[in-house]
Amino acid sequence: MILFVTSFVAGVLTVLAPCILPLLPVIVGGSLQGGAKWKRALTVTGSLALSVIVFTLLLKASTLLISIPDYFWKYTSGGIVLVLGVITVFPSLWERIPFVGKLSRGSNKVVGQGFQKKSIWGDVLIGAALGPVFSTCSPTYFLILATVLPETPLVGFLYLLTYAVGLSLALLVIAFIGQRVITKLGVAGDPHGWFKKTLGVIFILVGLAIVTGFDKQVETKILDAGFFDITKLEQKILERSDQKEKEKSSAGDVTGGVEDVKQESAASAMSSDAVNEYMTTEEKAKQFSKAKELVAPAGFINTDGLPITLSQYVGKKVILLDVWTYSCINCQRTLPYITGWFNEYEDDGLIVVGVHTPEFAFEKVQSNVEQAVEDFGIRYPVILDNEYATWNAYGNRYWPRKYLIDIDGFVVYDHIGEGAYAETEAKIVEALKERAAKLGLAQNIDTVTVAANLTETKTPNSLLTPEIYFGADRNRSYLGNGVSGKVGEQTFTKPSKPILNRLYLSGMWSIKEEFAQSSEVDGSILLTYAAQHVYMVASGVNARVGIYNDGQKIKTITIDGHKLYDIIDLAEYGTGTLEIKVEEGTIDVYTFTFG
Repeated sequence: MILFVTSFVAGVLTVLAPCILPLLPVIVGGSLQGGAKWKRALTVTGSLALSVIVFTLLLKASTLLISIPDYFWKYTSGGIVLVLGVITVFPSLWERIPFVGKLSRGSNKVVGQGFQKKSIWGDVLIGAALGPVFSTCSPTYFLILATVLPETPLVGFLYLLTYAVGLSLALLVIAFIGQRVITKLGVAGDPHGWFKKTLGVIFILVGLAIVTGFDKQVETKILDAGFFDITKLEQKILERSDQKEKEKSSAGDVTGGVEDVKQESAASAMSSDAVNEYMTTEEKAKQFSKAKELVAPAGFINTDGLPITLSQYVGKKVILLDVWTYSCINCQRTLPYITGWFNEYEDDGLIVVGVHTPEFAFEKVQSNVEQAVEDFGIRYPVILDNEYATWNAYGNRYWPRKYLIDIDGFVVYDHIGEGAYAETEAKIVEALKERAAKLGLAQNIDTVTVAANLTETKTPNSLLTPEIYFGADRNRSYLGNGVSGKVGEQTFTKPSKPILNRLYLSGMWSIKEEFAQSSEVDGSILLTYAAQHVYMVASGVNARVGIYNDGQKIKTITIDGHKLYDIIDLAEYGTGTLEIKVEEGTIDVYTFTFG
C-alpha cells in the first residue's frame, strides 16, 4: 500500500522535477492549440501517460529496445517537438516542402496536417513524443522498472499505472490553469496570431534543448542551486517505506504479502507456550506456505559440480535459504552470522543454501562468485540465480533476505536485511529441535551461541546518504555534473561547491549502462557524504587510486578485480567530502554504499 501511495505522489511530483520544468510549456501549449479545449488537455496528458506505460512495458517485455542507445529517444522526442514548433510558426511552409507530396501516404503528412487543422493526431503526438522523456525523472519509476515489474508483473503494472495517474492529474491541473489564464487575457483567439507563433517558438526552443542536451544542463544548474530537487523528497518516502518493512520484519510482522503474514503468525504459534507438541503437517499447511523450489540455477558452487534441489533436503534437514549478492555491504555484514550458524549447527541438521542473485553484470560470472565464496569462507552450497528466477519465485525485493525452511518443507520464518540475529538463531534452534524430535534423535542443541558471541554492526536510522549509482541506467538522481542518463564519453568539470549526496566526476569518463570508466589518469570522483563508512563497488587491473577525506590524503588503494572496496572508515558518523583520484591505470566504478 505504501508503494502505491509513493507511486502516486511520485507522479504528481514529477511535474516539478528539474528535467520536466522546461517541458511544461509544451504541455500547456499543446492543450491551447485552437483555443481552451479541455478535450485537448485530456488528449495530450492521456497520450503522455499511455506512452510512459507502453515505453516501460516494452523495455521490460522485449529485448528489442535494449540495444537502442539513449540518444535515440532524445533525438526522436526533441525532433518531433521541434517539427511541430516549425509547423505552428510557419503553417504554410508544410505544404511548400517538395518531399511532402511524395509522402502523401506517410504518417508525417497526416500528423503535420492534423496538427495544423487542430485534429486529435497532433495532440496525441505531443503527448506520445514526451513519454520517454518523462520516464526518466522519478526514483519510484526506476524502482518499478528494476524490481517490481519482473517480480510480480500484475502488481508492477498497477504501480506503474498509479504513477501515470498521478502524473496525468498534475499535468491536467497545470494545463487547465494555463487555459484559464490565457482565455481571460484573450490572447489565444486568433489561430494565426502572435500568441500561436510564440507557442511555436517555445516548441522549437524546447525541441532544440532536448536534442542538444541543454535541458539536462538546465536541470543540473537548478539542482546545484538547491532548488526543486523533488527526487530527494521521493527518495525519503521510499527509504521510510523500506525502513518500515525492515522494522516490521524485525518485530515478526513481515508485510511482503499474505504468505509472509502467514509465515510470521505461524512462527509465533510455534514459539507459544500453548503449543506443547509440534504441529502436524496439516496444521502447518493452514498457516505456513510451502517453500518454493530453486528455479533454473545458472551454476552451482560448493556442490562438487553437481546440481542440488531443496526437495533433496526436505524431511532430512532444516534449510536456511540466504538471498544475497557478493558486492552488497549489507549482505557481507550478515555472512559472519550465516557461516557461523552453518559451522555451529551443521551436525545438528542445518543446511544453508545461498541464492546468489546479482545486482551487476560482473556478479553473474561464476568465477567471480567462486572467488568471493572462498574469500568469505563459505562452505555451504551456493546457486547462481542470474535470471532472478528463484528471487521471483519467492516474491523477493531485497538484499539480503533469509528464509527458514523446517523439516516438513514449510517456510516458518523470514527476515529482510540485517539485524535480528539472536531472533533468527532462536528460530533455527527451534526448527532443529523439532527435527530431532520428529526423527527420534537426541537433542543436544545450545541456544543462541553464535549471535551472542558476535558484535553486530548497526546502521542508524539517521544515515543520510543513500546508495549512489554511476551507470547511465540509474545515475539520473545522483549525478551532479555532466549529462545524466547518457551512455558515452563526457568531460566533467569539478564543481567549486559540491552539494551533499550528489556525485561529481572530473576529467574524461566513459559512462556505460552500469558503471563509469575512467579515461584519464588524473580523473577523479567527488562526493560530500553523511556516514561513518563509505564503500565502493569497482573493478580494475592493478589500478591505484588515492583516497582523500576533507582535502587530506588518507591512503592509496589498489583496485584489482570486481568487488566491494572499503574507502572511508571513521570513528563515528559525520559529514565529509570524499575525493578519489586515479593515479595509475583505469577503473570501472559501479556504486557507493554507506554504513
